[in-house]
Amino acid sequence: MGNSNDLNHRMNERYPAMSKGQKLLTNYITDNYDRAAFLTAAKLGEAVGVSESTVVRFAMALGYKGYPEFQKAMEENLRHKLNAAARTEVSYGRIKKNDILRSVLSSDADKIKETMEDLDEYVFSQAVESILSARRIYVLGIRSCAPLASFLAFYLNLMFEDVVLLQTSSASEIMEQMLHISDEDVMIGISFPRYSMRTLKAMEFANNRSAKVITLTDSVHSPMNLYSSCNLIARSDMASVVDSLVAPLSVINALIVALCMKKQDVVAKTLDELEEVWDDYQVYEKDEIDRVDDSIRMRYARLGEENV
Repeated sequence: MGNSNDLNHRMNERYPAMSKGQKLLTNYITDNYDRAAFLTAAKLGEAVGVSESTVVRFAMALGYKGYPEFQKAMEENLRHKLNAAARTEVSYGRIKKNDILRSVLSSDADKIKETMEDLDEYVFSQAVESILSARRIYVLGIRSCAPLASFLAFYLNLMFEDVVLLQTSSASEIMEQMLHISDEDVMIGISFPRYSMRTLKAMEFANNRSAKVITLTDSVHSPMNLYSSCNLIARSDMASVVDSLVAPLSVINALIVALCMKKQDVVAKTLDELEEVWDDYQVYEKDEIDRVDDSIRMRYARLGEENV
């Protein structure tokens, strides 16, 4: 049967060529792996909205002899997920309470080092050029990746006039926001395990519209790379329930700095304009500490909090 990720690998590899019904099955199994493993072919078809025969043909299209063998693969996938949870508990047991800070920071440092060694500088340069030449830039990150997408979009907005941060809770709403994407645009999708099917669908949509697609993910085997022409790889795995996003954030920082260097004049002008706006509208008067006399501003802040 292969390794415990064999089923996911088969589905990801064949996803672009699948029929609508097969894609629905893949999406359901990916999002409900703990439930799908216990369903009969008929019940799985009913849950997805396809026929039992479609489910059986789907199993055979993935290379399994029939549904029983396919169901065993789903059970193996479930065991792998549960084993991952068990490994998490063991890892916590290995970390002494007084050594958590050092252990986590050391692990983060290792992830940055591994990313630095593995990241293809040519691919990184391609990503920079694709963004520079785009008419409009779409950025998407869902769940734990949302802060990464927001951080990237914030700085892109200082350099480019048309940046769209996709913020939504459903795949259909994402498509609506991307309705006018074309071959003049670029899509940046950020996703780490557990991978987001909504992000994958958005990247598929962008690819079908001939937009340039850039992905930031954890592995060359990530399903996010299916529709991407430019794959930025950053290590995220950590032996805990919280996956580390420090290395991905470092790659985003590098991307921002590289773009800033290419657009120094634009960035300088934007920052000058922002300073004028901040001064004219006293944006930071109430919440920015004056380095010359901290005590006065801090007293004002305390008084303001008391009066709220």
